[in-house]
Amino acid sequence: MTDVTLVKGVRELSADDLDIGYAHRAQVSHGSSAPDAPMLHSDDPRLDTILRLLRRFGGVIFSGPPGTGKSWLAGQVADKITEGDDSRRADIQFHASYQFEDFIEGYRPKKDGSGFEPRDGVFLRLVREADEHPDDDYVIVIDELSRADVGRVFGEALTYIERSKRGQTFVLPSGEQCSIPLNLHLIATMNPLDRGVDEVDAAFERRFAKVDMPPSRDLLEKLLDDNGFLDETVQRRFLGWFNKINARSVQTPAAAIGHAYFVNVVDPETLQEVWDYQLKYHVDRAFKYDPETRTEIINGWADIFAASADQEMPAPDGTESA
Repeated sequence: MTDVTLVKGVRELSADDLDIGYAHRAQVSHGSSAPDAPMLHSDDPRLDTILRLLRRFGGVIFSGPPGTGKSWLAGQVADKITEGDDSRRADIQFHASYQFEDFIEGYRPKKDGSGFEPRDGVFLRLVREADEHPDDDYVIVIDELSRADVGRVFGEALTYIERSKRGQTFVLPSGEQCSIPLNLHLIATMNPLDRGVDEVDAAFERRFAKVDMPPSRDLLEKLLDDNGFLDETVQRRFLGWFNKINARSVQTPAAAIGHAYFVNVVDPETLQEVWDYQLKYHVDRAFKYDPETRTEIINGWADIFAASADQEMPAPDGTESA
């Protein structure tokens, strides 16, 4: 049984308890590019690991290439921690223009256009709420952590998000005193190939736990099986192609393809659509300067379906092939 209680002195709830009346209603997987993906089960070993890391470090970063389920897992864990109460969580995405004023505090235009007023950012708002309700857990989910200048976005708070410095008072630029409570947790995602990753690693390596999320053949095979993918020949050859392109990512990191790309694949037709509308552009971009490998990967994809087609062709005597 997995204990999801993170703050001291709170009534203890297991993840199984949280599923009561919760798994049977409509849910939104915040931040995920696959909102209809399956829910995270309470007995999933990843849940116990991440909750333990949050207790120890106060924050966790999921790092991996696109399509490995980072945003989905972050949203699912946040749902468990907050018992599905969206008022106790915030989901944001960093980008190049994201600033301290957005995250901590700053002046913002008044709605009536009469000027500007001081306003709390999303982080400071949850800090205040978590401080007022110490018996409840609060979560901030940050997607694309490495897309912004994290030092500039966090400001002084970058020091005090560290678990050992929680509760210590520091002064905001406005002159107001602030402290970050232990019951506020941060879950972030990032692509290790994004620019700015080195700066993120330097800023957070002593503060947060980092969890690598590489492409997984086993998870992909499970996805296909759960989706009822019945063409065994296509599935076997596709899994081989998936292994091959991800093996190439050792020399060409941008080539990595996550298993979550295929979460809605149910048959060869929907598999081909993923290639037509997503993967072929990924392959072209990853192997832009290696046309020989690009051709090899493209031909390998075609062979996935050629094998199935050969089986369906009539024999020379007009009978069906075996």
